[in-house]
Amino acid sequence: MRALQTVNVDLGARSYPIEIGHGLLDSLGQRLMGLIKQQRCFILADEVVAKLHLKSLEASVRAANITPHTMTVPNGEGTKNWTQLGAVLDWLLSAGAGRDDVLIAFGGGVIGDLTGLAAALMKRGMQLVQVPTTLLAQVDSSVGGKTAVNSAQGKNMIGAFYQPKLVLADTALLETLPERERLAGYAEIAKYGLINDADFFTWLESNGQNVVNLDPEAIAHAVAVSCHAKANIVAQDEREGGVRALLNLGHTFGHAVEAVNQYRPNVLHGEAVTVGMVLALKYSVRQGLMHGQDAGRAEAHLASIGMETALPKMPGGPYEATALANAMKQDKKVRAGRVPLILARGIGKSFIHPNADLNDVRDFLAEELSES
Repeated sequence: MRALQTVNVDLGARSYPIEIGHGLLDSLGQRLMGLIKQQRCFILADEVVAKLHLKSLEASVRAANITPHTMTVPNGEGTKNWTQLGAVLDWLLSAGAGRDDVLIAFGGGVIGDLTGLAAALMKRGMQLVQVPTTLLAQVDSSVGGKTAVNSAQGKNMIGAFYQPKLVLADTALLETLPERERLAGYAEIAKYGLINDADFFTWLESNGQNVVNLDPEAIAHAVAVSCHAKANIVAQDEREGGVRALLNLGHTFGHAVEAVNQYRPNVLHGEAVTVGMVLALKYSVRQGLMHGQDAGRAEAHLASIGMETALPKMPGGPYEATALANAMKQDKKVRAGRVPLILARGIGKSFIHPNADLNDVRDFLAEELSES
């Protein structure tokens, strides 16, 4: 196993470590020993991850004399719904799970969100451990305590803030990811550079392809820097009352694309965020906030890695500006026809614009969609 890195999320009594390293899954059982009260744990995994890695996880906990109880659910965003959440809770209750038990999320962001919300609701809170298996989940969704399922009205509308006890990011698990999934995760890595770390973005311009290709040093550095960045923001603003909203760069636009596309698998979350970040930067240019060359530089880098950056070329189209703007109205923070957007004054200089005019945003989207 290569060198272990630990990032601490400092939340007082709710603080927890993010352990980052290659081959960490083998040590999960030992790492659970300080959490379990009975010699058992509960595991929620998606079917794809279960076929690839579940035997290894179960072997790790059994080696520590912990009995695993496992449930698998279908892969994909469609799993993140109220019905599936109810099925998970029924499984836990039928198995006699209690507040002192540990529930492990084993999968990507969908599983992390679903499992986290189940843990929050189960008898008003059981212990949660995140073992993210995708790049996107390792650098973003497994950290910070946001849990949710989707509704017909929008993405992540039903949720809670609920922190894990441990995040174990084993970079060896990324080796079975398809390139498309690695690219989707890279979007969230690039996001941290665009938010407030211009030096990191410059590093990515030289090393981004190595990150996507899982070069050991490059991926370890990118995951650690990303987790540090998110941990610092979460420590300042756990419940998104202020600075944490910066982490939504590209997400308001991206979530609208996902909603209009009905969360179908032809558009991954990271793919929608990629286009969303480009739109946010272009809208910043439209508002006179940043130079077009900076927006062009960011778009060029994302495209050079192999990511689609043009809204008209996104799968699921053709998209329509009014439909996208209407989807943005469902954002949890919309007030009186105005939506908070994360905009930028340059690379690494993002800020919270609290009240963008949705009519102007719709006109901007119409202009973007008219370009071929």
